[in-house]
Amino acid sequence: MRTTPRPVYLKLRDQIAAAILDGLYREGEMLPSVRAFAADQGANPLTVAKAYQQFQNEGLVQVQRGVGMFVSAGAAERLRAQERSSFLASEWPEIAVRMRRLRIAWSDLQALDDLAEA
Repeated sequence: MRTTPRPVYLKLRDQIAAAILDGLYREGEMLPSVRAFAADQGANPLTVAKAYQQFQNEGLVQVQRGVGMFVSAGAAERLRAQERSSFLASEWPEIAVRMRRLRIAWSDLQALDDLAEA
């Protein structure tokens, strides 16, 4: 799959994105402060700020100076659409090739999904 390591700020961005998609941070809710998230993740605050800046640039969060960053209305839907598009364009083709190579059928995946739901 990926052969080059992802920069730390993108890994942090992925964590925050997952939390928004999973509903841990809902529309209008405040994200943890840069310092708090950095301390929680053992990361440099400047690295966290860079991850947060991406969300701000994409309009997924709104900044209230002196208060914090808040998840924008519709952020989860927009983020889901972006992540889905990215997955289908860059990750899925490699997965599909590997599935064919290993002769993994759709029914095999359905069986795994059924077991996970049980």
